[in-house]
Amino acid sequence: MGANSGKQSGSEGKASSSISSDLSSSTDQTSTKAPKNAATSEDSDVSMRTLSTPSPALILPRSSPALFNGSSTSSSSFTAETVAMVHSPPPAGLTHPQRCLRQPRDQQGAPIDILPDHAFLQIFAHLPTNQLCRCARVCRRWYNLAWDPRLWRTVRLTGDVLHVDRALRVLTRRLCQDTPNVCLTLETVVVSSCRRLTDRGLYTVAQCCPELRRLEMAGCYNVSNEAIFEVVSRCPNLEHLDVSGCSKVTCISLTREASIKLSPLHGQQISIRFLDMTDCFALEDEGLHTIAAHCTQLTHLYLRRCVRLTDEGLRFLVIYCPSIRELSVSDCRFVSDFGLREIAKLEGHLRYLSIAHCGRITDVGVRYIAKYCVRLRYLNARGCEGLTDHGIEHLAKSCSKLKSLDIGKCPLVSDAGLELLALNCFNLKRLSVKACESITGRGLQVVAANCFDLQLLNVQDCDVPLEALRFVKRHCKRCVIEHTNPAFF
Repeated sequence: MGANSGKQSGSEGKASSSISSDLSSSTDQTSTKAPKNAATSEDSDVSMRTLSTPSPALILPRSSPALFNGSSTSSSSFTAETVAMVHSPPPAGLTHPQRCLRQPRDQQGAPIDILPDHAFLQIFAHLPTNQLCRCARVCRRWYNLAWDPRLWRTVRLTGDVLHVDRALRVLTRRLCQDTPNVCLTLETVVVSSCRRLTDRGLYTVAQCCPELRRLEMAGCYNVSNEAIFEVVSRCPNLEHLDVSGCSKVTCISLTREASIKLSPLHGQQISIRFLDMTDCFALEDEGLHTIAAHCTQLTHLYLRRCVRLTDEGLRFLVIYCPSIRELSVSDCRFVSDFGLREIAKLEGHLRYLSIAHCGRITDVGVRYIAKYCVRLRYLNARGCEGLTDHGIEHLAKSCSKLKSLDIGKCPLVSDAGLELLALNCFNLKRLSVKACESITGRGLQVVAANCFDLQLLNVQDCDVPLEALRFVKRHCKRCVIEHTNPAFF
């Protein structure tokens, strides 16, 4: 029996070593072995690590709470910078760590072992990627269950110190075992805030995940245009793309090779519907033109703080993407009333518009929106200091189904504008008049008397008397009032 088990574990060790040769440089090769009579949970954890034969890994620092869940680890046992999280299958004789280390073989196993496989799968389905990899290390049964393809429709990795390129390479390699070179089950990859992500990691995703539908990589500022082109060219089903904070991304298009292969009937279109390019500071009108020409199915587009965009870029956007429902150009300082005139051509499709802190916008631009976008539900015009009661009047009379309005820091909006709003927009649920110097209690009382469904009211830094706040609370009982009056509570 001993000889047979030794041969089996030896063969698995060779397989593990061959798979993980590329990670051996970052895993401890000189670790000490755990004592035979291990009794503490720390010793048990150490005995489960395949330190002498490093395995494919999601590489994390040894002090990462995501790996050790807050427990301390002896410094004498680990001298390397990182520890493996995706391991080869445990030995066949290992069915549960506690039974192997603490209990006689003839004693009954842990109570959790009686659960059927489908129950385990339901539990594992709620675990993040790193925890699921840890579960695969417990025993052979858990290993097989943890790598069930149904659990790997989503990969979610986070952390500034994560070796995300290597993690993606190892995960996709493991998920490609049943279908060589491709992961047919993986549909969502979330690597937001993984600052160590580079083009190499995205190339791995592009080559191995043809069924990818959602990619979120906010804050990954080392990624360039070329990697994005590769992903959208190789993943034809990609619908949701978040590159917010990726400062090197200036355009989204197909690679030249992909464009050549496409037939004239198919065109050079990308199936993306949701695109977030917030804080892509280098994006210019020419880049937006290319994006619009290739992503004609866009319905949600966020361009917050893309400070180089002008009205000309918005003209291209409306020409190629007539189905946009949500659009944000907040803090785009060069967008003016002419840009809003172009946006108004979206007409009934537009439901959400954010033009916050666009200082060149006045009542003229808002009038265009009110006249043509009658199905508008949400408008954020905070900081548009050129907006007055006349603009609010046009908005209230034309967009009667408005549910959310932010006109904070618009000093020219007064009680008269609020009264017109209240008498026409009965479905209003959220209203912000923060720091509106001309707003008093009279306008707020009219709003409360007519908008019974009001759920949020922001009157911070407004000169509103205590009686008006109490009036709002009596008439709108579910309303949360954000204020700066210490006497109201």
